[in-house]
Amino acid sequence: MAEKTNFFDVVLQQLAMTAERLKLDPDIHEILKVPKRVVTVSVPIRMDDGRVRVFTGYRVQHSDARGPYKGGLRYHPTVTLDEVKALAMLMSWKCSVVDVPYGGAKGAVVCNPKEMSINELERLTRRYTSMISDVIGPYRDVPAPDVATNSQTMAWVMDTFSQMRGYLVPEVVTGKPISVGGSEGRVEATARGVVFCAREAERKLGKDLKDKTVAIQGSGNVGGNVALITAECGCKIIALSDSRGGVLCRKGMDIKKALLHKERTSRLSDLEGCENITNEELLEIDCDVLIPAAIENQITKDNASRIKAKMVVEAANGPTTPEATKVLEDNGIVIIPDIVANAGGVVVSYLEWVQNLHREHWSAEEVNSRLEAKMVKAFNDVYDYSKKEQVDMRTAASMLAVGRVSDALKTLGLWP
Repeated sequence: MAEKTNFFDVVLQQLAMTAERLKLDPDIHEILKVPKRVVTVSVPIRMDDGRVRVFTGYRVQHSDARGPYKGGLRYHPTVTLDEVKALAMLMSWKCSVVDVPYGGAKGAVVCNPKEMSINELERLTRRYTSMISDVIGPYRDVPAPDVATNSQTMAWVMDTFSQMRGYLVPEVVTGKPISVGGSEGRVEATARGVVFCAREAERKLGKDLKDKTVAIQGSGNVGGNVALITAECGCKIIALSDSRGGVLCRKGMDIKKALLHKERTSRLSDLEGCENITNEELLEIDCDVLIPAAIENQITKDNASRIKAKMVVEAANGPTTPEATKVLEDNGIVIIPDIVANAGGVVVSYLEWVQNLHREHWSAEEVNSRLEAKMVKAFNDVYDYSKKEQVDMRTAASMLAVGRVSDALKTLGLWP
Protein backbone atom coordinates (compact mmCIF):
# COMPACT_ATOMS: atom_id res chain seq x y z
CA MET A 1 0.00 0.00 0.00
CA ALA A 2 1.35 3.45 -0.96
CA GLU A 3 2.32 5.72 1.88
CA LYS A 4 -0.19 8.51 2.45
CA THR A 5 1.09 11.98 1.56
CA ASN A 6 1.60 14.22 4.58
CA PHE A 7 -0.77 17.19 4.21
CA PHE A 8 1.58 19.57 6.02
CA ASP A 9 4.45 18.62 3.70
CA VAL A 10 2.22 19.43 0.70
CA VAL A 11 1.33 22.83 2.14
CA LEU A 12 5.00 23.56 2.81
CA GLN A 13 5.83 22.64 -0.79
CA GLN A 14 3.14 25.01 -2.03
CA LEU A 15 4.57 27.76 0.18
CA ALA A 16 8.06 27.09 -1.16
CA MET A 17 6.90 27.39 -4.77
CA THR A 18 5.05 30.62 -3.97
CA ALA A 19 8.07 32.00 -2.10
CA GLU A 20 10.25 31.28 -5.12
CA ARG A 21 7.86 33.09 -7.46
CA LEU A 22 7.67 36.07 -5.11
CA LYS A 23 11.44 36.05 -4.53
CA LEU A 24 10.48 36.11 -0.86
CA ASP A 25 13.04 37.13 1.74
CA PRO A 26 14.45 33.78 3.03
CA ASP A 27 14.05 34.98 6.64
CA ILE A 28 10.34 35.70 6.10
CA HIS A 29 9.93 32.32 4.40
CA GLU A 30 11.56 30.65 7.40
CA ILE A 31 9.11 32.35 9.78
CA LEU A 32 6.06 31.43 7.65
CA LYS A 33 7.04 27.74 7.54
CA VAL A 34 6.53 27.29 11.28
CA PRO A 35 3.35 27.99 13.28
CA LYS A 36 3.80 30.68 15.90
CA ARG A 37 2.21 28.52 18.59
CA VAL A 38 1.20 24.85 18.87
CA VAL A 39 -0.88 23.84 21.88
CA THR A 40 -1.53 20.18 22.72
CA VAL A 41 -3.88 19.40 25.61
CA SER A 42 -5.30 16.31 27.27
CA VAL A 43 -9.08 16.47 27.56
CA PRO A 44 -10.42 14.11 30.26
CA ILE A 45 -14.21 13.80 30.48
CA ARG A 46 -16.64 11.50 32.21
CA MET A 47 -18.61 9.46 29.70
CA ASP A 48 -22.28 8.63 30.12
CA ASP A 49 -21.42 5.16 31.46
CA GLY A 50 -19.34 6.67 34.28
CA ARG A 51 -15.91 5.92 32.80
CA VAL A 52 -13.32 8.65 32.34
CA ARG A 53 -11.78 8.92 28.88
CA VAL A 54 -8.91 11.18 27.94
CA PHE A 55 -8.95 12.75 24.48
CA THR A 56 -6.18 14.74 22.79
CA GLY A 57 -6.87 18.28 21.68
CA TYR A 58 -4.91 20.76 19.55
CA ARG A 59 -4.93 24.47 18.81
CA VAL A 60 -2.41 25.64 16.24
CA GLN A 61 -1.87 29.36 15.65
CA HIS A 62 0.08 30.01 12.48
CA SER A 63 0.37 33.79 12.08
CA ASP A 64 -1.13 36.88 13.71
CA ALA A 65 0.77 39.44 11.63
CA ARG A 66 -2.47 40.72 10.08
CA GLY A 67 -4.80 40.33 13.08
CA PRO A 68 -6.16 37.81 15.61
CA TYR A 69 -5.88 34.14 14.74
CA LYS A 70 -8.99 32.70 13.05
CA GLY A 71 -9.91 29.12 12.29
CA GLY A 72 -12.31 26.28 12.84
CA LEU A 73 -12.53 23.53 15.42
CA ARG A 74 -12.99 19.99 14.13
CA TYR A 75 -13.82 16.68 15.83
CA HIS A 76 -12.53 13.64 13.97
CA PRO A 77 -11.09 10.24 14.96
CA THR A 78 -8.08 10.41 12.60
CA VAL A 79 -7.15 14.09 12.78
CA THR A 80 -3.41 14.63 13.30
CA LEU A 81 -1.28 17.51 14.50
CA ASP A 82 0.31 17.87 11.05
CA GLU A 83 -3.16 18.14 9.50
CA VAL A 84 -4.08 20.90 11.96
CA LYS A 85 -0.80 22.73 11.26
CA ALA A 86 -1.50 22.58 7.53
CA LEU A 87 -5.05 23.87 7.93
CA ALA A 88 -3.88 26.71 10.19
CA MET A 89 -1.40 27.85 7.54
CA LEU A 90 -4.05 27.67 4.82
CA MET A 91 -6.34 29.82 6.98
CA SER A 92 -3.65 32.50 7.06
CA TRP A 93 -3.70 32.56 3.25
CA LYS A 94 -7.50 32.48 3.00
CA CYS A 95 -7.98 35.39 5.41
CA SER A 96 -5.27 37.30 3.59
CA VAL A 97 -6.61 36.77 0.07
CA VAL A 98 -10.06 38.12 0.99
CA ASP A 99 -8.35 40.88 2.99
CA VAL A 100 -9.99 40.42 6.38
CA PRO A 101 -7.82 41.41 9.38
CA TYR A 102 -7.18 37.90 10.70
CA GLY A 103 -4.33 35.44 10.84
CA GLY A 104 -4.70 31.69 10.56
CA ALA A 105 -5.42 29.06 13.21
CA LYS A 106 -7.06 25.65 13.53
CA GLY A 107 -8.25 23.47 16.37
CA ALA A 108 -9.14 19.80 16.72
CA VAL A 109 -10.00 17.06 19.17
CA VAL A 110 -9.20 13.46 18.27
CA CYS A 111 -12.55 11.73 18.85
CA ASN A 112 -15.40 10.05 17.00
CA PRO A 113 -18.40 12.36 17.50
CA LYS A 114 -20.71 9.83 15.80
CA GLU A 115 -20.17 7.52 18.77
CA MET A 116 -20.73 10.19 21.42
CA SER A 117 -23.94 11.49 22.99
CA ILE A 118 -24.87 15.17 22.97
CA ASN A 119 -24.01 15.36 26.68
CA GLU A 120 -20.59 13.82 26.11
CA LEU A 121 -19.92 16.26 23.27
CA GLU A 122 -20.90 19.18 25.50
CA ARG A 123 -18.57 18.02 28.28
CA LEU A 124 -15.78 17.49 25.72
CA THR A 125 -16.26 20.96 24.23
CA ARG A 126 -16.37 22.73 27.59
CA ARG A 127 -13.31 20.89 28.92
CA TYR A 128 -11.35 21.55 25.73
CA THR A 129 -12.32 25.24 25.88
CA SER A 130 -11.15 25.49 29.49
CA MET A 131 -7.82 23.92 28.50
CA ILE A 132 -7.14 26.45 25.70
CA SER A 133 -8.84 29.47 27.29
CA ASP A 134 -5.50 31.22 27.89
CA VAL A 135 -4.69 31.30 24.17
CA ILE A 136 -8.09 32.27 22.69
CA GLY A 137 -10.07 35.48 22.98
CA PRO A 138 -11.71 38.23 20.89
CA TYR A 139 -8.40 39.94 20.10
CA ARG A 140 -6.22 36.82 20.28
CA ASP A 141 -7.84 33.80 18.58
CA VAL A 142 -11.45 33.42 17.42
CA PRO A 143 -12.59 29.80 16.77
CA ALA A 144 -15.43 28.79 14.44
CA PRO A 145 -17.25 25.57 13.42
CA ASP A 146 -15.56 23.02 11.18
CA VAL A 147 -15.89 19.26 10.57
CA ALA A 148 -18.41 17.68 13.01
CA THR A 149 -18.87 20.90 14.98
CA ASN A 150 -21.68 23.41 14.57
CA SER A 151 -23.39 26.49 16.00
CA GLN A 152 -24.29 24.60 19.19
CA THR A 153 -20.63 23.71 19.70
CA MET A 154 -19.73 27.40 19.36
CA ALA A 155 -22.41 28.34 21.91
CA TRP A 156 -20.78 25.94 24.42
CA VAL A 157 -17.33 27.43 23.70
CA MET A 158 -18.68 30.96 24.13
CA ASP A 159 -20.51 30.16 27.35
CA THR A 160 -17.53 28.33 28.89
CA PHE A 161 -15.14 31.17 28.03
CA SER A 162 -17.66 33.74 29.30
CA GLN A 163 -18.21 31.89 32.59
CA MET A 164 -14.44 31.86 33.15
CA ARG A 165 -14.23 35.61 32.49
CA GLY A 166 -17.32 36.47 34.54
CA TYR A 167 -19.16 38.31 31.76
CA LEU A 168 -20.63 37.53 28.33
CA VAL A 169 -18.05 37.45 25.52
CA PRO A 170 -19.95 36.59 22.30
CA GLU A 171 -17.07 37.83 20.12
CA VAL A 172 -14.79 34.98 21.26
CA VAL A 173 -16.25 32.69 18.56
CA THR A 174 -18.17 33.00 15.30
CA GLY A 175 -20.73 30.70 13.73
CA LYS A 176 -22.97 30.94 16.81
CA PRO A 177 -26.78 30.61 16.84
CA ILE A 178 -28.47 33.93 16.10
CA SER A 179 -30.10 33.87 19.55
CA VAL A 180 -26.70 34.35 21.21
CA GLY A 181 -25.04 36.76 18.81
CA GLY A 182 -24.74 34.86 15.55
CA SER A 183 -25.00 36.65 12.21
CA GLU A 184 -27.78 36.59 9.67
CA GLY A 185 -26.66 34.90 6.47
CA ARG A 186 -23.92 32.80 8.08
CA VAL A 187 -25.38 29.43 7.04
CA GLU A 188 -25.51 30.36 3.34
CA ALA A 189 -22.36 32.51 3.35
CA THR A 190 -19.92 30.05 1.76
CA ALA A 191 -22.39 29.11 -0.96
CA ARG A 192 -23.27 32.74 -1.67
CA GLY A 193 -19.57 33.57 -2.01
CA VAL A 194 -19.14 30.71 -4.51
CA VAL A 195 -21.96 32.10 -6.66
CA PHE A 196 -20.56 35.65 -6.51
CA CYS A 197 -17.24 34.30 -7.81
CA ALA A 198 -18.90 32.33 -10.60
CA ARG A 199 -20.88 35.43 -11.62
CA GLU A 200 -17.77 37.63 -11.66
CA ALA A 201 -15.84 35.07 -13.71
CA GLU A 202 -18.61 34.99 -16.32
CA ARG A 203 -18.58 38.78 -16.46
CA LYS A 204 -14.83 38.73 -17.16
CA LEU A 205 -15.64 36.51 -20.14
CA GLY A 206 -18.26 39.02 -21.28
CA LYS A 207 -21.08 36.66 -20.39
CA ASP A 208 -23.85 36.26 -17.81
CA LEU A 209 -24.44 33.52 -15.24
CA LYS A 210 -28.13 33.38 -16.14
CA ASP A 211 -29.20 30.36 -18.22
CA LYS A 212 -25.87 28.58 -17.69
CA THR A 213 -26.01 24.83 -17.14
CA VAL A 214 -24.55 23.84 -13.76
CA ALA A 215 -23.46 20.52 -12.24
CA ILE A 216 -22.84 20.42 -8.49
CA GLN A 217 -21.03 17.62 -6.69
CA GLY A 218 -22.32 17.62 -3.12
CA SER A 219 -25.63 18.70 -1.62
CA GLY A 220 -24.77 19.41 2.01
CA ASN A 221 -24.82 22.90 3.48
CA VAL A 222 -22.55 24.34 0.78
CA GLY A 223 -23.66 22.30 -2.24
CA GLY A 224 -27.36 22.48 -1.40
CA ASN A 225 -27.27 26.24 -0.91
CA VAL A 226 -25.18 26.74 -4.05
CA ALA A 227 -27.89 24.85 -5.95
CA LEU A 228 -30.66 27.01 -4.48
CA ILE A 229 -28.83 30.30 -5.07
CA THR A 230 -27.69 29.51 -8.63
CA ALA A 231 -31.25 28.46 -9.46
CA GLU A 232 -32.46 31.84 -8.13
CA CYS A 233 -29.92 33.47 -10.48
CA GLY A 234 -31.59 31.78 -13.45
CA CYS A 235 -29.15 28.90 -13.91
CA LYS A 236 -30.27 25.45 -15.01
CA ILE A 237 -29.06 22.84 -12.50
CA ILE A 238 -28.68 19.65 -14.49
CA ALA A 239 -26.82 17.45 -11.97
CA LEU A 240 -26.57 17.18 -8.19
CA SER A 241 -25.14 14.51 -5.90
CA ASP A 242 -24.57 13.35 -2.34
CA SER A 243 -22.09 10.85 -0.91
CA ARG A 244 -24.09 7.89 -2.30
CA GLY A 245 -24.42 9.14 -5.87
CA GLY A 246 -26.36 11.69 -7.85
CA VAL A 247 -28.98 12.51 -10.43
CA LEU A 248 -28.87 13.97 -13.93
CA CYS A 249 -31.79 16.01 -15.24
CA ARG A 250 -30.83 17.43 -18.63
CA LYS A 251 -33.89 19.70 -18.74
CA GLY A 252 -33.00 21.14 -15.35
CA MET A 253 -34.29 20.15 -11.93
CA ASP A 254 -36.50 21.70 -9.28
CA ILE A 255 -33.88 22.13 -6.53
CA LYS A 256 -36.35 22.53 -3.66
CA LYS A 257 -38.06 19.33 -4.78
CA ALA A 258 -34.71 17.52 -5.06
CA LEU A 259 -33.56 18.58 -1.57
CA LEU A 260 -36.95 17.64 -0.10
CA HIS A 261 -36.64 14.22 -1.75
CA LYS A 262 -33.21 13.83 -0.15
CA GLU A 263 -34.57 14.85 3.25
CA ARG A 264 -37.39 12.30 3.01
CA THR A 265 -35.37 9.38 1.62
CA SER A 266 -31.83 10.20 2.86
CA ARG A 267 -30.55 10.11 -0.72
CA LEU A 268 -30.83 12.00 -4.00
CA SER A 269 -31.01 8.95 -6.25
CA ASP A 270 -34.33 7.88 -7.79
CA LEU A 271 -35.52 11.48 -8.08
CA GLU A 272 -38.57 11.59 -10.35
CA GLY A 273 -37.76 12.68 -13.90
CA CYS A 274 -34.00 12.20 -13.49
CA GLU A 275 -31.51 9.44 -14.17
CA ASN A 276 -29.16 8.11 -11.50
CA ILE A 277 -25.44 8.76 -11.93
CA THR A 278 -22.30 8.29 -9.86
CA ASN A 279 -20.24 11.12 -8.40
CA GLU A 280 -17.51 10.28 -10.90
CA GLU A 281 -19.96 10.56 -13.81
CA LEU A 282 -21.23 13.90 -12.53
CA LEU A 283 -17.76 15.44 -12.83
CA GLU A 284 -17.58 14.52 -16.53
CA ILE A 285 -20.97 15.93 -17.57
CA ASP A 286 -21.00 18.45 -20.40
CA CYS A 287 -22.00 21.72 -18.70
CA ASP A 288 -21.07 25.38 -18.46
CA VAL A 289 -20.13 25.42 -14.78
CA LEU A 290 -18.92 22.52 -12.62
CA ILE A 291 -18.95 23.13 -8.86
CA PRO A 292 -17.18 20.48 -6.73
CA ALA A 293 -18.70 21.04 -3.27
CA ALA A 294 -17.93 17.73 -1.57
CA ILE A 295 -14.45 16.54 -0.57
CA GLU A 296 -10.85 16.92 -1.68
CA ASN A 297 -9.06 15.21 -4.61
CA GLN A 298 -12.09 14.65 -6.87
CA ILE A 299 -10.57 15.93 -10.10
CA THR A 300 -7.28 14.11 -10.61
CA LYS A 301 -4.81 13.33 -13.38
CA ASP A 302 -6.94 10.23 -14.09
CA ASN A 303 -10.16 12.05 -14.98
CA ALA A 304 -9.08 15.64 -15.72
CA SER A 305 -8.89 15.06 -19.47
CA ARG A 306 -12.56 14.01 -19.45
CA ILE A 307 -13.86 17.16 -17.73
CA LYS A 308 -16.12 18.96 -20.24
CA ALA A 309 -17.19 21.97 -18.15
CA LYS A 310 -16.10 25.40 -19.36
CA MET A 311 -15.48 26.58 -15.77
CA VAL A 312 -14.70 24.87 -12.45
CA VAL A 313 -15.56 26.77 -9.27
CA GLU A 314 -14.05 25.07 -6.21
CA ALA A 315 -16.61 25.21 -3.41
CA ALA A 316 -14.84 22.35 -1.58
CA ASN A 317 -11.31 22.53 -0.18
CA GLY A 318 -8.73 21.01 -2.53
CA PRO A 319 -11.09 19.23 -4.97
CA THR A 320 -8.55 19.50 -7.82
CA THR A 321 -5.05 18.04 -7.61
CA PRO A 322 -2.07 20.04 -8.93
CA GLU A 323 -1.61 17.59 -11.82
CA ALA A 324 -5.28 17.93 -12.75
CA THR A 325 -5.12 21.71 -12.57
CA LYS A 326 -2.50 21.78 -15.32
CA VAL A 327 -4.59 19.48 -17.54
CA LEU A 328 -7.70 21.63 -17.10
CA GLU A 329 -5.80 24.83 -17.87
CA ASP A 330 -4.20 23.28 -20.95
CA ASN A 331 -7.73 22.43 -22.10
CA GLY A 332 -8.85 26.03 -21.68
CA ILE A 333 -11.03 25.42 -18.63
CA VAL A 334 -11.28 28.37 -16.23
CA ILE A 335 -10.62 27.45 -12.56
CA ILE A 336 -11.76 29.61 -9.64
CA PRO A 337 -9.56 28.27 -6.80
CA ASP A 338 -10.93 27.24 -3.41
CA ILE A 339 -8.89 29.80 -1.47
CA VAL A 340 -11.08 32.50 -3.08
CA ALA A 341 -14.26 30.70 -4.11
CA ASN A 342 -15.21 29.25 -0.72
CA ALA A 343 -14.02 32.15 1.46
CA GLY A 344 -17.54 33.51 1.99
CA GLY A 345 -17.76 31.71 5.32
CA VAL A 346 -14.75 33.44 6.83
CA VAL A 347 -15.93 36.80 5.47
CA VAL A 348 -19.26 36.52 7.29
CA SER A 349 -17.44 35.19 10.36
CA TYR A 350 -15.52 38.47 10.30
CA LEU A 351 -18.78 40.40 9.91
CA GLU A 352 -20.26 38.48 12.88
CA TRP A 353 -17.20 39.35 14.98
CA VAL A 354 -17.54 43.05 14.09
CA GLN A 355 -21.24 43.01 15.01
CA ASN A 356 -20.42 41.38 18.35
CA LEU A 357 -17.64 43.84 19.16
CA HIS A 358 -20.07 46.73 18.63
CA ARG A 359 -23.07 44.88 20.13
CA GLU A 360 -24.99 45.30 16.90
CA HIS A 361 -27.12 42.97 14.81
CA TRP A 362 -27.33 43.63 11.08
CA SER A 363 -30.08 42.56 8.70
CA ALA A 364 -29.52 39.72 6.23
CA GLU A 365 -29.58 42.31 3.44
CA GLU A 366 -26.75 44.30 5.01
CA VAL A 367 -24.66 41.20 5.71
CA ASN A 368 -25.12 39.88 2.17
CA SER A 369 -24.31 43.29 0.70
CA ARG A 370 -21.05 43.48 2.64
CA LEU A 371 -20.25 39.86 1.74
CA GLU A 372 -20.80 40.60 -1.94
CA ALA A 373 -18.53 43.65 -1.81
CA LYS A 374 -15.74 41.65 -0.13
CA MET A 375 -16.03 38.66 -2.48
CA VAL A 376 -16.19 40.78 -5.64
CA LYS A 377 -13.10 42.73 -4.57
CA ALA A 378 -11.22 39.54 -3.65
CA PHE A 379 -12.06 37.92 -6.98
CA ASN A 380 -10.98 40.99 -8.92
CA ASP A 381 -7.80 41.37 -6.86
CA VAL A 382 -6.80 37.80 -7.75
CA TYR A 383 -7.92 38.11 -11.37
CA ASP A 384 -5.98 41.34 -11.90
CA TYR A 385 -2.91 39.88 -10.18
CA SER A 386 -3.06 36.80 -12.41
CA LYS A 387 -3.08 39.01 -15.51
CA LYS A 388 -0.30 41.23 -14.19
CA GLU A 389 1.97 38.28 -13.32
CA GLN A 390 0.75 36.12 -16.21
CA VAL A 391 -0.07 33.18 -13.95
CA ASP A 392 -3.19 31.10 -13.34
CA MET A 393 -5.77 32.13 -10.73
CA ARG A 394 -4.62 29.56 -8.16
CA THR A 395 -1.01 30.71 -8.33
CA ALA A 396 -2.12 34.35 -8.25
CA ALA A 397 -4.28 33.78 -5.15
CA SER A 398 -1.39 32.10 -3.34
CA MET A 399 1.09 34.81 -4.33
CA LEU A 400 -1.27 37.61 -3.32
CA ALA A 401 -2.08 35.98 0.03
CA VAL A 402 1.47 35.07 1.00
CA GLY A 403 2.71 38.44 -0.20
CA ARG A 404 0.30 40.30 2.08
CA VAL A 405 1.28 38.29 5.14
CA SER A 406 4.95 38.71 4.23
CA ASP A 407 4.55 42.49 3.91
CA ALA A 408 2.91 42.63 7.35
CA LEU A 409 5.74 40.62 8.93
CA LYS A 410 8.37 42.75 7.24
CA THR A 411 6.68 45.96 8.41
CA LEU A 412 6.30 44.76 12.00
CA GLY A 413 9.90 43.62 12.22
CA LEU A 414 11.41 40.99 14.51
CA TRP A 415 11.31 41.66 18.24
CA PRO A 416 13.01 41.14 20.63
